[in-house]
Amino acid sequence: MTVEWIAVDWGTTNLRAFAMGRDGIVAQSTSDDGMGRLDRDGFEPALLHLIDPWLTEGRVTEVIACGMVGSRQGWHEAPYRAVPCTPLDPATLVTAPTRDGRIRVRLVPGLKQVQPADVMRGEETQIAGVLALRQGFDGVVCLPGTHSKWAHLSAGEVVSFQTFLTGEMFALLSQASVLRHGLQGDGWDEAAFDAAVSDALSRPERIGARLFSIRAEGLIAGLAAASARARLSGLLIGMELAAARPYWLGQAVVIVGSEAISASYARALKGLGVEARVVKGGDAVLAGLLMTRAKVNA
Repeated sequence: MTVEWIAVDWGTTNLRAFAMGRDGIVAQSTSDDGMGRLDRDGFEPALLHLIDPWLTEGRVTEVIACGMVGSRQGWHEAPYRAVPCTPLDPATLVTAPTRDGRIRVRLVPGLKQVQPADVMRGEETQIAGVLALRQGFDGVVCLPGTHSKWAHLSAGEVVSFQTFLTGEMFALLSQASVLRHGLQGDGWDEAAFDAAVSDALSRPERIGARLFSIRAEGLIAGLAAASARARLSGLLIGMELAAARPYWLGQAVVIVGSEAISASYARALKGLGVEARVVKGGDAVLAGLLMTRAKVNA
C-alpha cells in the first residue's frame, strides 16, 4: 500500500482519516477523538493513533485537515477568511506544530461574515467539494446539521451565508424540554412532517405555541411518538426555510449532509417547488480536500 498523503475530517465529536494513493482512498479509519474531548496536547497523539500504520520512517507524509481541528480550541488556530471569497485557498493553509517528524499537518481555515456576523468551519471544505463535483455551479448550498448553513455561491466564491440553530434546537427540545415525554419510540410520520413544515412557513410567529401543542396533544389526544417527532422536526425546518427564503427562492439548491436529514430538507423544499440535488457530506468533504491538495501541488 502506497500512501501519498492523508486527508482528515476532524469535527467536534469524530475524527476521520483517509490514506490517499494515486487512484484515491487506499485505507481509512475513524475514532471518537473529536475536538470536544481533546486538549491542545492531545491532537497529535489522537491522529497518530489512527494513521501510524500508514507512515514510513524517513519520509514526511503530508496531512491536510479540515474542521474544528483548526478552531481556537483545536490543535492550532487557522484564522477565518472573510467572504466573499473562494471556499478554499491553499495559500492560506496553516501548519500545525508537530513533534513526530513523519508528518506535516496543514489546517484548512474556516470562513467568516462580518455583517450579519457569522462563521463556518468545516463546511467550507464541503462547499469546495460541491464545486469540484459540479463544475461551474452557481446557486445555493444547504448544509443541514446541528448548525444548519445556507451559502450563496457565484463565480466560484461564497458570496454570503447564514447559520441556523435548527439541529441543536431539535436536540435540546427533544432531550431536555417537556416535549421529551412524548417523543420516545420509533417510526416517522411523513404526513405530520409535511403539515408542520407548511404550518411553520405560513405562520412562523406561532412556532412557540405550535411546539407546546405537541405536548398537549400527546396528553389529551394520544399523539403518537412518531407523529410528535416528525411534527417537531417539520416545525423547526419550516421555521428555518421561512427565514432562509432569500437563499432558496428561485435558486438552484444543492443539499450536503447525511442521508436522513438531507432527505427531510429535500422533501420540505420539494413541497415548495424546489427540486434540490443531494450530495453526501463525506463525498463533499473528500472532494474538497482533494481539490485543495491538487492546488497545493499545482
